[in-house]
Amino acid sequence: MTSAMIAFTFPGQGSQAPQMGETWVKHPSWELVEEASDAAERDVAKLLLEADADELKRTDNSQLATYVTSMIILDAVERVGIDAAFYAGHSLGEYSALTAAGALSFSAGVKLVTERGNAMAAAAEAQPGTMAAVLGLEDDQVDMVCRRVDGDVWVANYNAPGQVVIAGDSESIEKASVAAKELGAKRVIAIKVGGAFHTPFMSPARDRLRKALSEIDLRSPSRPVYANIDALPHVDATEWVSLLGAQLTSPVRWHHTLTALQQAGATLFLELGPGSVLTGMAKRTVKDARNISVNSPEGIDTLIGSLAQLTENESDDDHEGEVLYAKERLVISPCSGVFQPTDDVDNGTKFAVGQLLGTVGDSEVRSPFAGHLQGLLALAGEKVNTSQPLAWLRTADLGIA
Repeated sequence: MTSAMIAFTFPGQGSQAPQMGETWVKHPSWELVEEASDAAERDVAKLLLEADADELKRTDNSQLATYVTSMIILDAVERVGIDAAFYAGHSLGEYSALTAAGALSFSAGVKLVTERGNAMAAAAEAQPGTMAAVLGLEDDQVDMVCRRVDGDVWVANYNAPGQVVIAGDSESIEKASVAAKELGAKRVIAIKVGGAFHTPFMSPARDRLRKALSEIDLRSPSRPVYANIDALPHVDATEWVSLLGAQLTSPVRWHHTLTALQQAGATLFLELGPGSVLTGMAKRTVKDARNISVNSPEGIDTLIGSLAQLTENESDDDHEGEVLYAKERLVISPCSGVFQPTDDVDNGTKFAVGQLLGTVGDSEVRSPFAGHLQGLLALAGEKVNTSQPLAWLRTADLGIA
């Protein structure tokens, strides 16, 4: 289901949480974790399931964990036929957006994000810094505060109206915090990070990343991806090589990006990734748009229900059949092999999330959705391929949609 109203947005570092992969382990999209582990040459499953908060705060860990989780969620959303017209990501999330738009393969994205995290961690160790959120001032006021301070401090993120993040060395951040309060800031909140990201302090990381980008096959995205540094859509691969390098030392213009997406026609903003930070920012920035975060399999049910409600409010002539489709979803084969449904599967059977549908070869097939079985799309004993639809579920009778 492609809609000109939908924009996929992807979160960046800071949205991670311990055990954030736990709800996805039984979902078919979890298969991406093994591919990520191969590309990153480390145990990504352990990172998503066992790492504690301190371990996940490390720049290299948080970036890889957040990217892979976002890609699991994107894959799950795409499996039910939901697509977008626009893409954008906050900082690290820009790599997720480019992958979603087909500019990066998943394995290439994992490799780039791994190198980016390592490079930023090394730059932060060489030039220590920190960040703080300034609440209650206009963008230009915060920019003025940074310029007035005698020290190294810059605007790093324009997140939402009245919410701007500054970054620099600790002493300069303290001076800027005092100056911001004197100018009328409601609060200045220290952010516990180990570096001054999106500032000149990240120049060494930018140089390393540019080298990594030169070794990756970066294609032109299939649809517009909005860039952090200028809040404009870009569809040229060569432009993105420069944009991704410049992003490390430039502020993230996020609320400008949200506004630009809305002006381009986006009315439904879907945050795909751990947490719901971007959804909160969007609610403050594009107040007349609809904002939904999908961070669990249950969130897909909420999303489908919301899409059903939207289509029901549209003209029947313009959207014939979309309401029915929004209440239905497919169970997909996780691999190639012979399909064998369980003995108790029959039309009308009520399925819970994670309930066993059958097997393909030696692999279990569990429903990633709740719903009533409308029919099997593969016969018992039939040889099926990876991602082939096996069964058709409907949620309308469960009150989900």
